[in-house]
Amino acid sequence: MPTKRAYQFRFYPDLQQEKLLAQTFGCVRYVYNSILRYRTDAYDQTQEKVSYLGANARLTAIKQWPESGRTLFHVLLV
Repeated sequence: MPTKRAYQFRFYPDLQQEKLLAQTFGCVRYVYNSILRYRTDAYDQTQEKVSYLGANARLTAIKQWPESGRTLFHVLLV
């Protein structure tokens, strides 16, 4: 039986890193909530589920938005 292992790491970012992390997590949250809202609205209106490919197409459309800044664009590339 394989042994399960877990590792915990702690780091102490400086102020610049904290700002970048907060901005990145904010962008990730924005993208996730945008896709979730898109899928929820589509289901509420047509009673059909949006597939993974449909959500992925929406994500591609979000990348084209002019307000997607440098950090948001970086988050969407992953």
